[in-house]
Amino acid sequence: MKPVRPARPVLVVIAHGSRDPRHAATVHALVERVRAERPGLRVETGFLDFNIPSVHGVLESLAAEGVREVVALPLLLTRAFHAKADIPAVLREAPARLRIRQADVLGPSPLLLAALERRLYEAGLTPAGKSSTGVVLASAGSTDPEAIAVIAEIAREWRHTGWCAVRPAFASASLPRTEDAVRELRALGCARVAVAPYVLAPGFLPDRIARGAAGADVLADVLGPAPEVARLLLERYDAARAPMLAAVGA
Repeated sequence: MKPVRPARPVLVVIAHGSRDPRHAATVHALVERVRAERPGLRVETGFLDFNIPSVHGVLESLAAEGVREVVALPLLLTRAFHAKADIPAVLREAPARLRIRQADVLGPSPLLLAALERRLYEAGLTPAGKSSTGVVLASAGSTDPEAIAVIAEIAREWRHTGWCAVRPAFASASLPRTEDAVRELRALGCARVAVAPYVLAPGFLPDRIARGAAGADVLADVLGPAPEVARLLLERYDAARAPMLAAVGA
C-alpha cells in the first residue's frame, strides 16, 4: 500500500480589513485567484478588524472541523507593526490543537514589481515609454523605520529597470506625500509622471494616494488580484509549509 500523505496545511490569508466595502471585495477576488491557481488547496480568509470572518473565528472553525495544520499568511506588503505584533498576538490565541506557521509578508519581491508594471501598462503606459516616465511608488506609509527603508530600496531597485526616475511616497506617517513626489519628478524633467499605488486593496489611504496623483499623467490601479500577487501568495505558502513537511517526513 502507498503511504498516506499528510493533508496539505490550510492557507489562512490574514487581511487588515476596512470599513470600505471595496477592500473586502478585492481581498476575496485575490483569494479566488489563488484558489484557481492551485485547485485542491483550501484557502480561507480572516480579517483583523472591521470585516468578518475574524481571524480568530476562522481558526476556531478550522479546529472544530479537525484541521491540524495551518499556514497563516499576512496580506501585507511590508513587515511593520501588524506583521510583528498584531498577527502574532492573534495567532497565540488560536486553539491549541492547531499547528500554525506564520508565513512571511509579501514584499519585497520581483513579482510585486511585475504586478506594479502590469497596472501601469493597463493604465496606458507602454514599455517603449519607460525611459521618459518618472514613477511615484506610493505606499500607505508606516511609523516603522524598517518598512520605510524597504519602500525606499524598492524604489531604487525599480529605477534600474529603465524608468526615467522612481521616487517613494507615503499616504500617512512618513514623507514625502504623493503630490510632492509628483512635483519632484516634474522638476527633474520627466516627460510623463505616473503614480503606482503600492497597496493591495482600495480604502482610505489609497484614496489619499489618488488625490495626491491629481498632477500626474497616469494613475495605476491598486495591485489587487493581479496574477503575480496570487502567485506570490503561493510562493510564501510553500516556503512556510516546507518546514512543516520536513517535520513529518513528507
